[in-house]
Amino acid sequence: MNNITNIDEVAIPTHDELSRQGLISSLRKYVMKDISAEMSQAYETRVKPEFIASHGREPSDGEEVRAIISDSLTYKMWSSIRYNAQEMVWESVREEVERHLPEMISIAKDAVSTSSYGGSLVLDKDIDIPNYVSGLDVHLMPGCWQVEHTDGDVAQGAIYANGGTVFRGSLMPSKTKSGVGASVSNWLAIRYPDFEPKKILETGCTIGTNLFPYKDIYPDAELFGIDIAAPCLRYANARAAAKNLRAHFSQQNAETLDFADNSFDLVVSSFFFHELPIRTTEKVLSECYRVLSPGGMMVHMELPPASAVDSYYNFYLDWDNEHNNEPNYRRFRAQDLDHLMTTAGFKNDNCFSVSIPDIGGVTSEEFKKVSLGELSPPQHGNYTSWCLFGAQKKL
Repeated sequence: MNNITNIDEVAIPTHDELSRQGLISSLRKYVMKDISAEMSQAYETRVKPEFIASHGREPSDGEEVRAIISDSLTYKMWSSIRYNAQEMVWESVREEVERHLPEMISIAKDAVSTSSYGGSLVLDKDIDIPNYVSGLDVHLMPGCWQVEHTDGDVAQGAIYANGGTVFRGSLMPSKTKSGVGASVSNWLAIRYPDFEPKKILETGCTIGTNLFPYKDIYPDAELFGIDIAAPCLRYANARAAAKNLRAHFSQQNAETLDFADNSFDLVVSSFFFHELPIRTTEKVLSECYRVLSPGGMMVHMELPPASAVDSYYNFYLDWDNEHNNEPNYRRFRAQDLDHLMTTAGFKNDNCFSVSIPDIGGVTSEEFKKVSLGELSPPQHGNYTSWCLFGAQKKL
């Protein structure tokens, strides 16, 4: 055991800050549920029928839907409030993070100096941050994930952690059980009961939120997380030290992993690939294949591909492409996932694409039935379900 303070508990908001954060969480819920429902109704009852009357067919894709709905007052209200709420998420936690930053930096440094939890942190001060990360503030988060303002900075990790709580807020099915890592790890245990990974790698791990839950299902596994952003990795390492989790974090570009061939039994990611240019995606998947041991599994959680949903939902999802500083969003969703995986080296028969429920939003029996293909998953949207694609490397 060690005496590392839990870094997540340091940046405590004032009464007014907490009230503001609650308001923003509620505003996001109102936008993503209530106004979204009104916009969908306006599309079905007015916008789409008018298009059919003049074209003799329904809109063929999300781009056509966006073109015809963009003049709708409901869309304009939905889009403008959603955009402003996104900016407000990060601003609502900025002052509390700045106020407690020296203490959090000290905790992160203490975590590096202790070895009692068996983990590690390796940073590369000469790493080249790719333009698709450094060139814009992804998610409208000022400074994105990687910007550093002082020695040993963890500010961007703390902003991401605390802002993420506000962002998910009232939308998550469960504050204690929900999440990608918890859902995917439990799905793996049900779907592949004989699979017992000993080394697990997450690419684009940021602050470790979706990596840590794998330890609950695979307690003997050793965790590894790589990311391009040093502030997030410092924050993740401090979290692992406080939890006494043996996790190894290193600053790497997933296009060129610094691991030997056949190093891992399981490679995962969450909401990662839609931030990458397609040529980069191809490189990353090839690296996933290379570092996987024979019989190992690759499981990535992503947005549903464009081919799996209707034109309206494609429009709805692709809002982020134009308005949330995620310019590769639509292009990734248009890809043939099986083709991407087979190009990387996986055999087509070993590839899969499935949807699973969020584990906090259904009963354990329902989760098991969906995992075994005996029940359909909930409809995608607002954290109700997760879309997975992946493959097993041939023995």
